[in-house]
Amino acid sequence: MNDIDQKAGFDLRRRQVLALLGASGAALLAGRAPAQSGSARATDGNLPACRVTPAQTEGPYFVDERLNRSDLRVDPADGSVRAGVPLLLELRVSSMSRAGCTPLAGAVVDLWHCDAVGIYSDATDPSFNTVGKQFLRGYQVTDQQGGVQFTTIYPGWYRGRTVHLHFKVRAKARSGRSDEFTSQLYFDDAITDRVQAHPLYASRGQRTLKNDGDGLFREGGNQLMLALVESGQGYAATFDVGLQMA
Repeated sequence: MNDIDQKAGFDLRRRQVLALLGASGAALLAGRAPAQSGSARATDGNLPACRVTPAQTEGPYFVDERLNRSDLRVDPADGSVRAGVPLLLELRVSSMSRAGCTPLAGAVVDLWHCDAVGIYSDATDPSFNTVGKQFLRGYQVTDQQGGVQFTTIYPGWYRGRTVHLHFKVRAKARSGRSDEFTSQLYFDDAITDRVQAHPLYASRGQRTLKNDGDGLFREGGNQLMLALVESGQGYAATFDVGLQMA
C-alpha cells in the first residue's frame, strides 16, 4: 500500500470510530453519509434490516472524468476496448430512515478500477503513465428504483493491494447539503484465482496479495464482498448500498 492509501486509510478508521458515537453524529463530524448495505427493506416497522458498511479510501487514482456511461470498457479517447473477463455490476442505492429503505433516485454513482494487468487510466505511477486515457471509468445516475448498471471487466491486481473496485455515491441530503460516500468492493479469492489463470491476466504474473493480507480489506472488506454468479463468459453481481441521509 502506498503512502496516500495509508493516510487515507487512517482518516477512514477515524471516521469509523466516530460512527460508534452515533450515525448522525458521524455524518455531521465527517461531512459524509455513513453507508449501509444488505436487504433494502424494513422489518415490522423497526429499523431497516441493513448492515453498516465501512467507508474506504478512494485511493490515489480517482479522477472526476464526468463520463456518463454504462459500458466502461471503451476508451473514448481512441475508441479502443479494454479486454478482460466480462463483469456486469448492478448497484442499488437506498436512502435509509426509521421507516425503512427507500430507493434513492438521482444519485450519481462513479465506478473505477484497474485493467487486467493492474493499470488505471488517466494516472501516473512509477510503472505507467496513462494521462489522457479514460478506460474503466464512468458514472451512472440512479433510476427510480435506485439502480445503476455497469458493464466492465474483472479487475487485475497490482502490488500492495488485493483485487478490488472503487465506487463513490454523491447525492443531495434532505437538508439540501451534498453528501458523498466512497468505498471499495472485493471478490472471493477462489474466483479471482480462476480469473487470474486466464492468459490475459496471467501475463501480469502471479498476484502477491490476497484478501486477508490486504490492510484495507481487513478494515471491513468482508462486508464489501460481491456475490458473483456466472453470466455468459463472465460474471454478474448486485450490491445494495443504503445511505443514511442528513
